[in-house]
Amino acid sequence: MKDHYKFIGHFYDLLSNLYSGKSIKHCKVAMLDHLKPGDRVLFAGAGHGMDAVYAAQRGADVTVVDLSETMLNKFQQNLEKSGVNVTIRRVHCDILHVIEFEHYDMVVANFFLNVFEHEMMVKVLAHLIKLGKPKARIVVGDFSFPSGNLLSRLFKTLYWYLAVGFFWLFANNAFHNIYNYPETMRQLGLDVTEKKHFRLLLLNCYWSIMGQKAT
Repeated sequence: MKDHYKFIGHFYDLLSNLYSGKSIKHCKVAMLDHLKPGDRVLFAGAGHGMDAVYAAQRGADVTVVDLSETMLNKFQQNLEKSGVNVTIRRVHCDILHVIEFEHYDMVVANFFLNVFEHEMMVKVLAHLIKLGKPKARIVVGDFSFPSGNLLSRLFKTLYWYLAVGFFWLFANNAFHNIYNYPETMRQLGLDVTEKKHFRLLLLNCYWSIMGQKAT
């Protein structure tokens, strides 16, 4: 398995804090207060995973999955530095190889689906939905789809292309337009129940979207 985050994985959280003013950090935990002790939650593309640690502190049974060994190592280092005494299951594999269908109460994809071309993004999101139990919550945190007046949409679009261009160059991620996740989630059968926005320079540049599976 090639680790595309072998270089920038060490600086991933630092970079996101720098270019988002910590809005990404808040976005990643936005829906986790819905968790109850004992809930099973999976984080796909966990990155440095402090959102996963937050979920574990709330008593959730947490699994993190990441294809990048660098990211998983950084996650473990951050967990040890934090001094938080929680148990989190780590899985080093492609998320499509996780076949624990209808196992999780919540599945979280924070700033993960944007690494894929559109067709693969839909395939991966459909797979994540299968991992959730009936009535499970599926959470997607990412750059928000451009809205508002012309200047607002222009700023968000340029900002997105700067970010996606950087990760295309240094992590071999796909280069594409901003995805409209709520639309895709509805097309895949989810009921979009909640959206929270997070700002940069007074503009809603990020959002966390929660969808719920049917019975």
